[in-house]
Amino acid sequence: MTADWYWDFAVRQTRGESPTYERLSLAVAGDDELLALLTELPEPKRQPNLLFGVVRLLGGPVGDPAAFHDFVVARWAEIAEQMRTRATQTNESGRTALLLPLLAALPQPIALIEVGAAAGLNLYPDRYAFRYGDHTVGAGSPMIECDLTGLTPPDTLPTVVWRAGLDRNPLDVTDAGDMAWLDALIWPEHTDRRDRLRAAVEVARADPPHLVRGDLLDTLPALVERAPAGATVVVFHSAVLYQVPQPARDQFVTLVRSLPAHWISVESSGTLPLDGIPPGPDNLSHNVLALNGTPLAWTHGHGRSLTWFGVTPSEAAQRGK
Repeated sequence: MTADWYWDFAVRQTRGESPTYERLSLAVAGDDELLALLTELPEPKRQPNLLFGVVRLLGGPVGDPAAFHDFVVARWAEIAEQMRTRATQTNESGRTALLLPLLAALPQPIALIEVGAAAGLNLYPDRYAFRYGDHTVGAGSPMIECDLTGLTPPDTLPTVVWRAGLDRNPLDVTDAGDMAWLDALIWPEHTDRRDRLRAAVEVARADPPHLVRGDLLDTLPALVERAPAGATVVVFHSAVLYQVPQPARDQFVTLVRSLPAHWISVESSGTLPLDGIPPGPDNLSHNVLALNGTPLAWTHGHGRSLTWFGVTPSEAAQRGK
């Protein structure tokens, strides 16, 4: 199963995106010694991006599979400890481009709550600028570019009057070590994402988000209750639920549907099966954007593209909970 995970990461996620990680993932998938070491960890902790991120954080090589193998074997105790205590917290602000069409269509103003917020960089869709093809919205920084098909881009940014995040291990935008971890999780060739991270961190440092340490089942209801009266409460998450065990994942879906809030999810169809999802645009790995459990679009994992197949954002928003 671990070998399959690395093979899938190479073929369906990093192919065409990161030659370095595609090559490295295929090497790990065929490396019996490394696979044996990985099986010492709990299954959710064996994921490729977690291993690669930890090695990069420790200054290890990822460009040469043989050197990577030697580094992991030599420093396995340290690497394993880091993998047990850390989580893949790819706080990709580019994913706000996926949320924007829905956030702009909901009744304003908005109170935002992110589940699995990491450092909370996705809580600022009203502060960034967006470019969908030749259409630009907003004038902030970073400028987030997204290839949008099947939908007219929004003309305005949402009005966010309150923002909060929930995470079992929230990251501090003012802490250099926490920000180094976010940087280590960015794939080697993705200099645009690294630049975007730095710009988004500056936005968050100027107005630090309210982040709560806690479990999504135990803490979320109280956080929703704290949202200001008169605001449309939106609970959202992106590429988070795959790290949640299936029983808790099912409980979360039941819980979030019961709350007085709109629910935006960006998860893979395997992680969050929803009715009405058409075949994907290709054989690569894509997430599905949904509002209140209604699937609307295929999305790129880092927010680079949005392929709309559902009703319009306005129609989806009017359907309510």
